[in-house]
Amino acid sequence: MQRGLPGDPDDVQARYIEAVIPATRGVLRLACIYLPNGNPAPGEKYAYKLAFMDRLIAHARKLLGYEEPLALLGDFNVIPEPRDAAHPEEWARDALFLPQTRAKFRELSALGFTDALRAVSDDRGLYTFWDYQGGGWQRNNGIRIDHALLSPQAADRLETVAIDKEMRGREKASDHVPLRVALTFD
Repeated sequence: MQRGLPGDPDDVQARYIEAVIPATRGVLRLACIYLPNGNPAPGEKYAYKLAFMDRLIAHARKLLGYEEPLALLGDFNVIPEPRDAAHPEEWARDALFLPQTRAKFRELSALGFTDALRAVSDDRGLYTFWDYQGGGWQRNNGIRIDHALLSPQAADRLETVAIDKEMRGREKASDHVPLRVALTFD
């Protein structure tokens, strides 16, 4: 198990944990990510977000070299495309949707990762987060910021992906909902 993203020994924030899990055939390497929000942008917090993303890209490149099933999962705090927001124009100046943020996410994906959800659906309206303010849930004013990126070896094992949207409607629910990814290892 690895706690913390390599590349900055002074970074003590709990934003990355990685584990290797034995599977029926081989292993599955999981990395859970809580990428910085980055607001307000520009500023110190946005600079930290971009630096974190650079470190994540470098580490992911190394992990892909192991040629094993790998899943990068979690709250990336990135809205990859306009279709991933109910009202993308409302996010134009937000760190989650700035062009530089989306470019870093594309750079990470271009290493060879598959966006698990987009591998099974190109639909609009697939959100994982609804803000508590302004009735976001009630109006379905959501965004997709929680992602599962799969290495080629993990993508070959992809069976299903589902957003547990109904979880958001529960009493005292989180503003995020689970993104469930099923991989086969038989």
